[in-house]
Amino acid sequence: MTLSALLFEQVSPPIFFLLVLISGVTSFFTASFGAGGGVMLLGVMAQVLPPQLIIPLHGVAQLGSNAGRAAMSWRHIDWKLIGAFLPGALLGAFIGSFVLVALPPAIMYLTIALFILYLCWGPKLPKMVLGAWGTVIAGGVTTFITLFAGATGPLVAAFVKQIHEDRFRTVATFAMAMSLQHILKVVVFEAAGFPLSTWLPLLVCMILSGALGTWIGLKLLKRMPDRYFHRIFNLVLTLMALRLIWQSFALMM
Repeated sequence: MTLSALLFEQVSPPIFFLLVLISGVTSFFTASFGAGGGVMLLGVMAQVLPPQLIIPLHGVAQLGSNAGRAAMSWRHIDWKLIGAFLPGALLGAFIGSFVLVALPPAIMYLTIALFILYLCWGPKLPKMVLGAWGTVIAGGVTTFITLFAGATGPLVAAFVKQIHEDRFRTVATFAMAMSLQHILKVVVFEAAGFPLSTWLPLLVCMILSGALGTWIGLKLLKRMPDRYFHRIFNLVLTLMALRLIWQSFALMM
């Protein structure tokens, strides 16, 4: 089999190069501004791929992007928060693996959007909610939802933002939390029989493009003052929430 035949076995060349390019651009966006790239990538993939492929393929591509970002900024990761997030994520993935069905997305999108808007603009959550047990619950709920919606990145980012003010701490810890979620998502879909291996050429290229975008984005993050980062971060998350609300109402009509 020739290289071109291998690369374009599953999708046409224009779609292949579009997805690889968008993976790099959206990874740059998330590394620079804290969040939003995953939802953007999901939106593009929804336009060019069959519905049953979107969530599992998005999970692998985002695993590469987030793992790369976590590796490049590992010194800033809040490992105590990750230690509390992981048990909840494992439980959420375990429960989700038994109910891997298509849930009504309209209500799910609307709920996620409202949570994001509250976490960005509402009063700060009580310390008890932001503590270890609150983080366990956040890990469980968001991991469960991501198996069906694939749109929990902004919600996790908004939760991490409630805990950390430092932009590097926020980006690095968010990247590690999402890496864990996407690892579990890939495991669940593999166990369910989804043929991820047949999509490896596209996914590898998307992951490499995402790594390059992440590296460039982190360079920009170093030049950005904290006050600008948090303003842009809130704006990006708010736009993502408004998009989810629009999607929700569009599905209800």
